[in-house]
Amino acid sequence: MSPAHPTRPAARILVTGGAGFIGSHHVRTLLGPGGPAGVRVTVLDNLTYAGNPANLDPVRDRPAFSFVKGDICDRELVDELMAAHDEVVHFAAESHVDRSILSSDDFVRTNVLGTQTLLDAALRHGVRTFVHVSTDEVYGSIDTGAWTEESPLLPNSPYSASKASSDLLALAHHRTHGLDVRVTRCSNNYGHHQYPEKVVPLFVTHLLDGRKVPLYGDGGNVRDWLHIDDHVQGIELVRTGGRPGEVYNIGGGTELTNRRLTDLLLDACGAGPDRVEYVTDRKGHDRRYCVDWSKIRDELGYRPRKDFATGLAETVAWYRENRSWWEPLKQTVEMTR
Repeated sequence: MSPAHPTRPAARILVTGGAGFIGSHHVRTLLGPGGPAGVRVTVLDNLTYAGNPANLDPVRDRPAFSFVKGDICDRELVDELMAAHDEVVHFAAESHVDRSILSSDDFVRTNVLGTQTLLDAALRHGVRTFVHVSTDEVYGSIDTGAWTEESPLLPNSPYSASKASSDLLALAHHRTHGLDVRVTRCSNNYGHHQYPEKVVPLFVTHLLDGRKVPLYGDGGNVRDWLHIDDHVQGIELVRTGGRPGEVYNIGGGTELTNRRLTDLLLDACGAGPDRVEYVTDRKGHDRRYCVDWSKIRDELGYRPRKDFATGLAETVAWYRENRSWWEPLKQTVEMTR
């Protein structure tokens, strides 16, 4: 991947949550073939249940890579790391809605207090750019049309409320202190290396094991699907060319009901409709998400490159071929439910 602005100085980038699904792919992309020249990356990750060190194996031996195990709420550690970096890409978050409904303590601590700890340290040390990675869930549910970046934040779950709070803190650091903060809000991600509590890997791994898949309510909830490659493309465009203090929606351009997604996964795994089990709907389940991503398209040239049929087929193939990666994680998911 080439930087959007080739004259931009080389960066020492701190990536929080860089052992997780999206963060690790961002790191692998930065340090892989075609990545921006001169970049050095430090991953800060507490390796909670969703952080997997194996996600970083492809880049672990690169001279430009380093890893620190630690908590983004650890002020002393964050202060030390921030002093040695030029930019931050902040992925670290508790992100599973169902877990937030059961208990929101960890979500408030990590997503709100952790973000505040990072922002304050970035301000103290004059960090050049702070990219705050958020979610379309902060907008709530929309029956028709699409949210723009100016839409009000109306979160409905403890998870999305904690992310909305962190967004507002990040933007306040720009407006109050002039910190170069850039916020991204993405639609639903899918792809390889996704922790198997999320719907696509949960359903795929269940189906590969001959199990039924749990479909919430009537299956009519609608999501826009974004491949991880395209999400990382968007984040890099914002990091290298976005405007300070701005929010950028990143969408995938594929709207599907959960029922239709389930049908596609059944077909991809060679399973029939008898493998679907309808379960009680999630509390406060948002009916539809849809983001207008024309701003990042018009300003930065973003367009999704991965068509959904290809991306889904590649994703199913990856899980089929990488049981050794997901089977231990699957056991952890089962134990914590």
